[in-house]
Amino acid sequence: MALQRVQRLSSSTKPKVAVFYQALEPPVLDGITKPKKPGGYQDSGADIAFVLRTSKHAEVITPVDVPDTEPGILAAVKAGATHLWMNIILFAAHPLQASNKLSSKSEDLFILGQPPNLVANYDDKARVNEFLRSTCQFVLPKEIEAAVQILNLPIVAKPIRGRGSHGVKLCHTPEELTGHADDLFKEGSSIMLEQYLAGQEATITTIPPSGDELTYKSLPPVIRFKHQDGVAPYNGTVAVTQNSHVCTIQEILKDPAWRTIMSECDQVAELLGCTAPIRIDVRRASQGEDGKSEGRFAIFDVNLKPNMTGPGRPGRDDQASSSAMAAQATGWDYPQLLKTILDTAKSLREIRGSKSVLRARIMKEKP
Repeated sequence: MALQRVQRLSSSTKPKVAVFYQALEPPVLDGITKPKKPGGYQDSGADIAFVLRTSKHAEVITPVDVPDTEPGILAAVKAGATHLWMNIILFAAHPLQASNKLSSKSEDLFILGQPPNLVANYDDKARVNEFLRSTCQFVLPKEIEAAVQILNLPIVAKPIRGRGSHGVKLCHTPEELTGHADDLFKEGSSIMLEQYLAGQEATITTIPPSGDELTYKSLPPVIRFKHQDGVAPYNGTVAVTQNSHVCTIQEILKDPAWRTIMSECDQVAELLGCTAPIRIDVRRASQGEDGKSEGRFAIFDVNLKPNMTGPGRPGRDDQASSSAMAAQATGWDYPQLLKTILDTAKSLREIRGSKSVLRARIMKEKP
């Protein structure tokens, strides 16, 4: 993907931002539905809107976040929004992509979010992993064939189009695997069986070019611990601040594996042409006898919609997301992180015109 400078408003013009929550149900694709988060990300949407307003980085045009329906989007535009913060799961048929009523605004509206045409393919975790393997640039866990699954226990079984740790389970016995697979098949027609990586886990937030920058930037890795049976718990159950810490500069400098994986995350984001922050989960293959993990990291999950909660609203001091924690380690507080993301906004025309590298490959491979 050729990088272009991010289009920005005049420095004297304050963005007018509408923050959207998920009201629309994601469509069924290949018999699989990506589960919608309860509340439609209204918690993080409220954090974003509150902090943008109080930090005076932007004018928030609505007192609360708004639904991502066509009427909701049109109402925000009519109210004067210049920037639409799509804190949601997008898809090709979403009004942001499909509404003709927005076409005349395609040069004047700026979007914080991934291109809807891109998300449908990139939310397929098996397809993304297959693509990344094909580049021979990255390490990924082995995909386990159903015919040999019993020989590879324990094994990770998870949805093809998952959200966070939803539906992810480490299965130790054939009975446990069969039972969990049956549960997953109730949600979709396909599931993933994947090699279990027993080593150290971390998650890395990568931000697209902002302002005059031309490169993607990975924030410091956030190390995960206190796993529940090998899986990091859902952040809605256990706050990320309670089971994670940011990798220190000393740790990064001491172990070249950290610098390698951060660079690889930059490459993944650029390869996929991401226009909004992504979060990539990584893990080392094994745990040493001394309790320390060594060796190169494997990429096991690319998340196009990272959690973006953060402190600022009353009662939210312990709700920093891993992205907010990583930003703080670079010297950015939560308001500065949001301001940096705000500077990555792309015009609606550019968002609608984005092409998925996976879709291009799929069409090329069709007979």
